[in-house]
Amino acid sequence: MSKILIVRHGHVEGISPERFRGRQDVPLSGLGHRQAGAVAARIVDEWQPVAIYTSPLIRCIKTGLAVSKACGVSAEALASLNDLDYGGWQWKTHEAVRARWPEEFAMWFRSPQSVRFPGGESLDELGVRIAQVSGELLFRHPMDTIVIVGHDSTNRTLLLQWLGLPLSAYWRLAQDPCGLSEVDVSEGEIRIRRINETHYLR
Repeated sequence: MSKILIVRHGHVEGISPERFRGRQDVPLSGLGHRQAGAVAARIVDEWQPVAIYTSPLIRCIKTGLAVSKACGVSAEALASLNDLDYGGWQWKTHEAVRARWPEEFAMWFRSPQSVRFPGGESLDELGVRIAQVSGELLFRHPMDTIVIVGHDSTNRTLLLQWLGLPLSAYWRLAQDPCGLSEVDVSEGEIRIRRINETHYLR
């Protein structure tokens, strides 16, 4: 059996007030570093992962490094775990995007699977690369516990795939900074044990 622990990176600038962060390489805030330490302590208290995989963006690398140090295992950044490419919306506030692209902005929250960001990706494209990388990691670790440190968008998409839900359900899942989800995979059978656990952050 493979056990996958899915973690969102810690707090960064642009979460509140909200911006389309995407591939803007913003560092963890002071709060984000504390959250990374807390989720690392939570993981090492219950599990023994053999590997940590992160997005190539610094906020995920630093969160993964905290887990790596606590668990005494290496961390590897994978390009396929990168955040959703928001294209022309990247690092713009919600207010700015709503003013320039009002119909597309409304569609993103009403029917996210129908949106392709100008000069960026769609959720379908994100889903393809997330499915590929998760399949590769399961093949690499058929009997191991591993940690994936990703983004709100990548983690939601991965969980939707494993829950058998469509991309139209994107907004039904919460992924808070340093929230923890746990998934067991055994011979193709998937069992979700927890989603977005955050009690250790209080």
